[in-house]
Amino acid sequence: MGRKYDALRDPNAEYTMRDLSAETMGVTRSRGGSRDVEITDVQTAMVDGNFPWTLVRVYTDAGIVGTGEAYWGAGVPELIERMKPFLIGENPLDIDRLYEHLVQKMSGEGSIAGVTVTAISGIEIALHDLAGKVVDLPAYQLLGGKYRDAVRVYCDCHAGDESEPESCAQEAERVVEELGYDALKFDLDVPSGNEKDRANRHLSDPEIEHKAEIVRTVTERVGDRADVAFDCHWSFSAGSAKRLARAIEDCDVWWLEDPVPPENHDVQRTVTQDTTVPITAGENVYRKHGQRRLIEEQAVDILAPDLPKVGGMRETRKIADLADTYYVPIALHNVASPVATMAAAHVGTAIPNALAIEYHSYELPWWSEMVEETVIENGEIELNERPGLGVTLDLDVVEDHLVEGETMFDEE
Repeated sequence: MGRKYDALRDPNAEYTMRDLSAETMGVTRSRGGSRDVEITDVQTAMVDGNFPWTLVRVYTDAGIVGTGEAYWGAGVPELIERMKPFLIGENPLDIDRLYEHLVQKMSGEGSIAGVTVTAISGIEIALHDLAGKVVDLPAYQLLGGKYRDAVRVYCDCHAGDESEPESCAQEAERVVEELGYDALKFDLDVPSGNEKDRANRHLSDPEIEHKAEIVRTVTERVGDRADVAFDCHWSFSAGSAKRLARAIEDCDVWWLEDPVPPENHDVQRTVTQDTTVPITAGENVYRKHGQRRLIEEQAVDILAPDLPKVGGMRETRKIADLADTYYVPIALHNVASPVATMAAAHVGTAIPNALAIEYHSYELPWWSEMVEETVIENGEIELNERPGLGVTLDLDVVEDHLVEGETMFDEE
């Protein structure tokens, strides 16, 4: 398992018991079965990225710290602060029990959906990082092991003028050739100049043609080198969504994402079953209970849960297992920092039906600097044997990019 375990077995090894740090000693005790690690504190810090990322740190009496991330949303740090009394003194290895405990205790705050689930997700991810460090295993091993060594990443792209098909095609070509991605996504809920009344969600024929031209131009430019998806951000009526999908059926579209509002799964099903274009949804649905109808009623071709929003790592694993019974692949929606992105990669490697993970920050130059390790390389995330999530926060970079008025973790 590594040199420190060789040292425990072999007194002549390079490392001996005297060389082990207090953190490693905590690992050794837990591997021996005493399980005497206790949570002593939970802290948050919000980073001003292209979204406000809420980082979560769970501290223990063994000196081991777990780091997680909650999806952005007003009130998330306050909710996490309110959950601290339910975690202090608990064993961080009891991830499932603590998760359900938080859901029950926060039921009055609406723990079936919304920012309360998001807050719990951030804690749950931190517990996986922490538990992995305690037992000296990568987080994917806590989820059942891995199907693949690396998980594909798709790049959410933004052209200089997103309304111009040629501008989108040029950006697609640049991202493929210069950045090395073979999977991309572009927005289709962009102005066409032909809008009459966007509130009614109806697309006129010229609007349909404008969006179809973006799809045609981009897929013709890079379709032999990259898969390309297109996001509608819940903007259209059922009839307009169906007409749009039919207009692009001859194009090589990876998927069409969220063409209709997320609340009515019956409408989502009719759109999906009306076209041969793969339809994706799921980022605005919470926990496995919320995703269930989308899966069981075959209302999507591809499911797109957002891990630090939907309920965390094990909840996403449960959602993926349910989707797999209907042979539905998982494309993990992700607008996170490197922390939750790595959490998504651990789940992606541990489930059979992982398709890809989104990367939404390619225009943010310091995204990769938030952690000491390389996360994305050549359009994929390679998993390794580092314990927990396998990334280490650069606290100086975090502090440099805190949301105004936020305070840094108290590491003492």
